Amino acid sequence: MNNFFRFGQRIFANSSRCTKILGFASLVCLERFYNLHQKAQAYNSTPFDAKLKEQYHRQIPELDNFFSNVVLFSGNANHDLADEIAKILGIKLGDCQVSRFADGEVAISINESVRGKDIYVVQPTCTPVNENLMELLLLVSTLRRASARKINVLVPYYGYSRQDRKTAPRVPISAADVARLLETVGVDRVISIDLHCGQIQGFFGPRVPVDNLEANVVALNYFVQQGNINLSNTVIVSPDAGGVARAKKFQELFNKKTGQECTLAMIIKQREAPGKIAQMNLVGQVEGKHAIIIDDMIDTAGTLCEAAKTIKSFGAVGVSAFATHGLFSGNAFNNIRNSVLENIVVTNTTPKKPGEENIDKITRLSVAPLLAETIYRVQKKQSVADLFNLKPADKRQ
Repeated sequence: MNNFFRFGQRIFANSSRCTKILGFASLVCLERFYNLHQKAQAYNSTPFDAKLKEQYHRQIPELDNFFSNVVLFSGNANHDLADEIAKILGIKLGDCQVSRFADGEVAISINESVRGKDIYVVQPTCTPVNENLMELLLLVSTLRRASARKINVLVPYYGYSRQDRKTAPRVPISAADVARLLETVGVDRVISIDLHCGQIQGFFGPRVPVDNLEANVVALNYFVQQGNINLSNTVIVSPDAGGVARAKKFQELFNKKTGQECTLAMIIKQREAPGKIAQMNLVGQVEGKHAIIIDDMIDTAGTLCEAAKTIKSFGAVGVSAFATHGLFSGNAFNNIRNSVLENIVVTNTTPKKPGEENIDKITRLSVAPLLAETIYRVQKKQSVADLFNLKPADKRQ
């Protein structure tokens, strides 16, 4: 019996309302499902168990028709994630072909009618960034010209997000320019996970709402349940001043779930150039504690590994890290392999990199349940924010 069937069993054991189709009435329900996705589930080729769909339909008769007007498409950026979302929702991926012409231009073909449909396109703009971005733009444009009713794009990782402001004269604000491109081709909604900076939501006009989901709960369950750290002797560390709010949110959830009172620390760093740190200082107490570094992404991992080294030098007994997006560019794997980090947890917002399976320190968790529940709530016109506020979904029919 695979994980998806067990997921169905758990959800419907106590369900009595149609609004519990995915069983995530609150953050607590989300946690139950994430327990099934502790180790790189998105990258295991798990066959879809038909019993899951039977479980859905036996308990919720309306499900057969609920997603009848929804079509889920995927580009080439992270097809595994899109496939997992489709399996959770009990639907098939839309029939489309994203390929290349002989000269390298992107070729798009939608092989089914989308007139009047609510469309969801899964396409993180990760490496190769420009290829994946162009695929996304042309997919949306093609769907708009084919008379789709609504086009919602799921961009779990939003490329160019670090270029969110002018850091020097005569440089672009690329995050805003990407937003303008997406608006121009006809996007109706953007769903992303842990944007590098919250103001990216404001780069889109009022016509295009942006749902910035939080992946904290995914890692929270992993760290609490793995049993390798002393929960009563843990400190949460932000790797820089800009990430303090993110680390503090994780700290609050950690304390709420464990009943502990773990503290917060922060690293202050001075950069010589992008990816090069001149000096690191630590604010907070880590001596004798297990530190968990919380960040939004890991690129070359150079800064992360130096941060872990600094924390260790201040007397921490162990250092782990969680980052939503595991980009692992350049020399990242060697940096991680030679670092003092005991464990690095990321999610599958971006696809697994070649050679990653050889790094025992890296664990990937799945965000597919979170994205599937978000799709359901958007279609049901229920609050998405309630997923992270410990509030139940609206149960009115």
